[in-house]
Amino acid sequence: MSKNYRILDLLRRNRSPLENHLIDGLVDGRVSRRDFVRHGSLLGLSLPLLGRIGTAAGFGAAPSLARAQGAPGATIRVACSVPTAAIDPVTIADTGGIMIIQQVGEFLCVDGPDLLLRPALAESWKPNDKGTVWTFKLRKGVKFHSGGEMKADDVVASIDRLADPAGSSNALSVFKGVLQKGATRKVDDYTVEFHLDAPNGNFPYMVSSDNYNAIILPANYKGDYEKSFDGTGSFKLEKYTPKVGASFVRNEDYWGDKALPDRTEFTFFDNRQAQILALQGGQVDITNITALSGIGLLNDPNFDIISLKSSACQQVHMRCDSDPFKDPRVRRAIALSIDRDKLVAGLMKGRASLGNDSPIAPIYPSTDTSVPQRKQDIAQAKQLMEAAGVGKGFKVTLTAVRVAEIPEYAQLIQNWVKEIGIEIELNILDAGSYYGDAVFGKSNWLDSVMGITDYGHRGVPNVLLSAPLKSDGTWNAAHFKNKDYDMLVSSYIAAVDLEGQKATAGNIQKLLLEETPIIFGYFLDYLTATTKGMTGVQPSAAAQLFLEKASKAHT
Repeated sequence: MSKNYRILDLLRRNRSPLENHLIDGLVDGRVSRRDFVRHGSLLGLSLPLLGRIGTAAGFGAAPSLARAQGAPGATIRVACSVPTAAIDPVTIADTGGIMIIQQVGEFLCVDGPDLLLRPALAESWKPNDKGTVWTFKLRKGVKFHSGGEMKADDVVASIDRLADPAGSSNALSVFKGVLQKGATRKVDDYTVEFHLDAPNGNFPYMVSSDNYNAIILPANYKGDYEKSFDGTGSFKLEKYTPKVGASFVRNEDYWGDKALPDRTEFTFFDNRQAQILALQGGQVDITNITALSGIGLLNDPNFDIISLKSSACQQVHMRCDSDPFKDPRVRRAIALSIDRDKLVAGLMKGRASLGNDSPIAPIYPSTDTSVPQRKQDIAQAKQLMEAAGVGKGFKVTLTAVRVAEIPEYAQLIQNWVKEIGIEIELNILDAGSYYGDAVFGKSNWLDSVMGITDYGHRGVPNVLLSAPLKSDGTWNAAHFKNKDYDMLVSSYIAAVDLEGQKATAGNIQKLLLEETPIIFGYFLDYLTATTKGMTGVQPSAAAQLFLEKASKAHT
């Protein structure tokens, strides 16, 4: 027996059947090392342990997980969008608000740019064999800014608040059908169990930074967040002025690394171009950009671009319950008229990945890469139009939200579908008019015959599979109702092992190519621009900005 085999045998002891099944997949070559580490972190295996298993299985030394140190004395200056509503972790949904609450608040675990889950307020977690109960062990000695220690009662109250259907939680789209109010249970002061509605193999992502509302608040939180900005995070509020900005100072009682920058300053801007001008003018050190808005920065040697692959997408929905899109052949014809290579290379300046008309993005370890990529095929699109009885074409209105490159994307679609006889009239609306009340019957988004909607990044596809596409989905603008699809999604969500997820994902991808209720043309890279000399800046594709390790050459 080789030394490595003996080490691997020792590491396998006391591991659950689920964990050993994943290790088998790595040893047998069915699971890549990268996917092994990502899925192992989801099951609650520590990153050092995953590294030792990988080494013992013959994959060489594990990559270093060390990060840069912060810089005491530094003031890190950020340009961000104006929060569109009151700052409250329970209800916040816009990028400006998400970035601000994350400076003071923390999550049970953090979903990194590599989709690895890292411990934060929870030190470890594990599922039962079925994935119906997940047990989290909490970190001891963590203090809220207001003084009390963070314990199980605070976690129970925080998650119950988000899962309460009678409340106004923005996280109901995550917890609906997954976790009910009252199903988060205290075992002891440092142990919490989540008793789920059904098996869920990806659950830890639902209580990670991937669910940006899942910040842990004191149990007695009453909803007056802007008065306190209470949390456990590395920075404490210094000053907040609505519509103007916010500043934060280092938290001397922080449980984590003490090498923090002294201050962070956030200045609010009404539009992205103003943020970019502030960066170019030296007023700020960091801002988010898009490929289109930030084109002048992409190759400018004075700035660095942090680029993260993501599942963020601009979904083109077509109403499956009304003409002209009742026939899936018409929906497929439109999808086949789109030149995705030009979308990525031209519209997105190469800062995107090809989409294949499914929310299961290339970044996910469960994506079945053997499913053929849909390409532009005008001849086949015309044949489908003829077969559907609309060979002479038709007129339709495309309603879209005026965000990022969506107006330009709409114009490209308008031009491409002309080749198959479709005449599109564009109706581009501001976000307030487009989303309306965000309920059926009171929303241009959910009631439009055809529309384009911006969707943010998720570290696992659960929400993107359910909310816009399941028969009872809260965001089902396509009015797509398909029992086979619903069953497949339930099966995918229930799968606790990676190979089970991948097998079901392939069937979902094929079904959606056939039905095409939504066109997923591309998945955008999440771009952050910084001045030269900045290190340790860690954005997330969910719009957070982790600055506890940030440093800059000149303070």
